[in-house]
Amino acid sequence: MTLEELRALPLLEGLDDGRLQDLLDVAIEVVAAPGQVLWSAGEPADGWWVLLDGAVDLVRLTGRDEIAIGAMRSPGMWAGGLRAWDETGVYLVTGRVAEDTRMLRLDAALLRELLQRWFALGVHLMDGLSRTIRSVEATARQRESLVALGTLAAGLAHEINNPAAAATRAVDSLTETVEQLAASVATLSSTLTDGERLVRLAMLRDELDTAPVARDPIAAADAEDELADWLEGNGVGDGWRLAPALTAAGADPAWCERVLAEAGRDGLAAALTWMTGALAARAMLGELSESTRRISDLVGAVKSYSQMDRSARQRVDVREGLESSLTVLGHKLHPGLEVVRDYAPGTSIDGYPGELNQVWTNLLDNAIDVMPGIGTLRVSTSAEGEAVVVEIADTGGGMPPEVVARAFEAFYTTKDVGKGTGLGLDIARRIIEERHGGEIFLDSSPDGTTVRVRLPLRAG
Repeated sequence: MTLEELRALPLLEGLDDGRLQDLLDVAIEVVAAPGQVLWSAGEPADGWWVLLDGAVDLVRLTGRDEIAIGAMRSPGMWAGGLRAWDETGVYLVTGRVAEDTRMLRLDAALLRELLQRWFALGVHLMDGLSRTIRSVEATARQRESLVALGTLAAGLAHEINNPAAAATRAVDSLTETVEQLAASVATLSSTLTDGERLVRLAMLRDELDTAPVARDPIAAADAEDELADWLEGNGVGDGWRLAPALTAAGADPAWCERVLAEAGRDGLAAALTWMTGALAARAMLGELSESTRRISDLVGAVKSYSQMDRSARQRVDVREGLESSLTVLGHKLHPGLEVVRDYAPGTSIDGYPGELNQVWTNLLDNAIDVMPGIGTLRVSTSAEGEAVVVEIADTGGGMPPEVVARAFEAFYTTKDVGKGTGLGLDIARRIIEERHGGEIFLDSSPDGTTVRVRLPLRAG
């Protein structure tokens, strides 16, 4: 590499011999053979490459396919060096040598020093442009994330509100029922002279606990009318109120005759009120238990989803992440949507669970959104060699080819502002491929869309 060779490059036109010599003093010449990779997409762009002669293909891996983005064929074409003005810059494509090639390579830090010395204003403008682009992108992403966070928070509030409201109703009803139980026990104890009768009445009540009867609506209504008539005929004034609960629990006139034999006519109403109250209290306690369990499960799912109190990289159960993501999106799982789970055993990998959960949420949210009416959401995991494969499929009618072709492009979306999770498929792809060494594929047809994610079992 000589001064005359640098002077002939169109890229360096206008530089005097002093500046060309400065460049020659700090740059190195790289000689490469066909097939050699000079730089790889996603790696820090800390080298500035200038073609002296030969050819370099610029490619990028999309799913399993390597796509040709461009080529360097003319001397003076350059690539990389982004870290001269952007400390987070990475190579956007991979440079693979196509024929015997000579390249000039200069460290990005040295490039910045030269540019600062030669074109201070130009470096200042590049710095400002880079910061502006990053600021605009960060602000837009932050806004999208806040909107998405608000949507998820509202959905979780809705999910938690339902069991919380049910628990509140159960507590209110239970308070009233306990008061009625106390009154009925007081009345019953004043009419019974034999304590063993109370024990036998309790045994009769337990028969109802263990023998619920399922009837069609017409048969149930006839049974209630029959029991209400019997109660009224035996002096129970509010038999119409007790009959539905007793009938639902399996009571009939024959059973009531046995209660009458133990409680007597004077204690019959109090005995039946006590029994129905006990049954109601037990049902309310069950509802209260189920409601609080549901709240606890939701809190646990949110904790798993957010990965609170856990290290960044760890052993991850993919199924747990998928389930917690489904829970977070529970408010969007409308009645017309069927969720089919097909989880294989052995789905633990090394990874970043918080980031993976963001990916699952984004993919699931996309699938749910394309099925506003009736549809099937299939979530499956399987083992494939030394990897775990996750598939999220919908029956939403598929995507046009032009959308599929651009689905993984940065900033590309088909959703309106404020819709979705704020996490584009481009970022999801980066999390899968760059953070976990995996692959993500998209297959769409008129029958629906399937997103396939392949994650290695062990960290590379």
